[in-house]
Order: sequence, then structure tokens, then C-alpha cells
Amino acid sequence: MVAEVLEGLGPKPGESCLDGTLGAGGHAAAILARTAPDGILLGLDRDSEAVSRAAGRLKEFEGRCVLRCGNFASAREIAREAGVNKVDLVLLDLGISSDQLDSSGRGFSFREDGPLDMRMDRTSGGQSAADLVGTLGEDELRGLIAEYGEDRNARRIARAIVAEREKAGIAGTLQLAGLIERVCGRRERIHPATRTFQALRMAVNSELESLEAGLEAGIGLLVDGGRMAVISFHSLEDRIVKNVFRKHEGRWVSLQEGGRRWEGQEPRLRRLTGGCVRPGEAEIGANPRARSAKLRIVERIAA
Repeated sequence: MVAEVLEGLGPKPGESCLDGTLGAGGHAAAILARTAPDGILLGLDRDSEAVSRAAGRLKEFEGRCVLRCGNFASAREIAREAGVNKVDLVLLDLGISSDQLDSSGRGFSFREDGPLDMRMDRTSGGQSAADLVGTLGEDELRGLIAEYGEDRNARRIARAIVAEREKAGIAGTLQLAGLIERVCGRRERIHPATRTFQALRMAVNSELESLEAGLEAGIGLLVDGGRMAVISFHSLEDRIVKNVFRKHEGRWVSLQEGGRRWEGQEPRLRRLTGGCVRPGEAEIGANPRARSAKLRIVERIAA
């Protein structure tokens, strides 16, 4: 959704930007081109491999972009260390990147066999998806799949995982996906393992917890009049985005003694998109993964 992001954020020459989900650097390159000749960009990504790839793509903007490996939940601290106090633009693209999905060694996809890893940042240790699948009790697995995957088959899937690992263990992505397909059947276009893989990935990377913290960090870094764009890909993310934005939009409350008072969380925001912006048919045709994307944009306003 590069075109929609550029239209909504409206980057201008000399403006600064925080790209909290750098990925392959596509959005960053487009924003740097629009903010030339002296606009700067601070790009973050939890995946060190993504930062390395983006550095190559953004080489032509050397001197105007600063790239860091880190979680956007810590954007304020990372920005301060990089000498960035405020920015005009903030972008968060919450989707998993094509590079991550296409790499069988990362475990995000089950199109090819690979280890059940799913860690965005493999340098920091932490539990992998294999650890969760191999150690969580049936009730914990059911809760995880039901909450993060919103899967009505969560109980059946959890029971099958526990039974399978007691017999032979679960070593790879295809084994887990095949197990879920046998348990749930294949009646829809979307593979029945998709929601479980989503749930494991979100749990491994604490994605929802990071999202709320990252939204607040980004809002706090904006100058008055600065704009923030967030692209989400499923209902759990989008709900958090809407709720955080709504708190900062606030509302006017009538007072008994007359007049009214604004109630909400500072700093104040106003919506620049009435609802959400969806990708066009051409983009969905070229990239079916974009079909569920929702873009929301807000502007920080003076107190």
C-alpha cells in the first residue's frame, strides 16, 4: 500500500520519519524520495536480516537514513540514542514480510518444510514456536489458539498437538500443518493451519503487547501536525489500533454547570481516514497477501 501511505501521510521535502517496521525498505525508500533533499528517516526492525537487506536497498539515501535493529515498542529510547527527538511522520506496517514468509528456515510458513521457529529476532534468544508446541499444556494451547488465532477449532487442535507430541514429537512446519488439516479437514480456501500459525507467531513475538507500546511511542514522538499511518492485517491488531487512536481522539463532555470539557489521553489526535483505507484490486491481484490490509491515519494536534 505504498501509494495509499504516501497519499495519506503526504511526506514533504525536509520532513523526518520513523519507520518502525522497516521490512525490505519499500515504504522507507518512497518516503525518503518524497522528503529529499534533506529529510531524514529512522528505520527500525526486530529482524536483523531485514535491516541488512533494507540497508542495501536504501544505499542511495545514505546520510539521510539511520537504521537500527530493535522493537518499535522501544522507539522512543532508540530514537533518543540516535539523536532523534521528534518526527513529522510515523509508519507502522504490521504485516509479516514476504522475505520472512518465503524463507522456510524461519518457520513462518508451511508451504515448505522448516523448523518451528517464528522468532522475529533470533539473536535475543527467547522461546520459539517449537518450545510452545512442545511444552504448553492442552488448556494453554487451546487458549493461545483461541485468543490469538480466533479459531473455533482451538480445543480440537490443542488436543491433537498434545497427543501427537507424546507419540512422536512435532519437529517441523509441514508436520504441524498436516496434523491440523487431518483434525479439521479442508473445507475453505484458507488452510486450516493458518490461524494456529498466526497465533504461535504472535505469542512467540509478544506482538499485541508490543503493538500498544509502539503506538504510544510513535504518537509521543510526533510533532504537532505530524501524521501517523498504521497498516494492520487482522482484527486483533486493528482493534488495538482503533482503541489507542480513539483514546487520543477523546470526546467533548457536556458539564452540568454549562459548557463542555474535552476528555481523553494526551497528546490529542484527529482522524485523517474516516474508517480505514483498503488496498485496490490491482494490488490485491499482484499480491494476494494484501487483501486483509487496513490503513488508518491520524494527525497529532496541539493541546
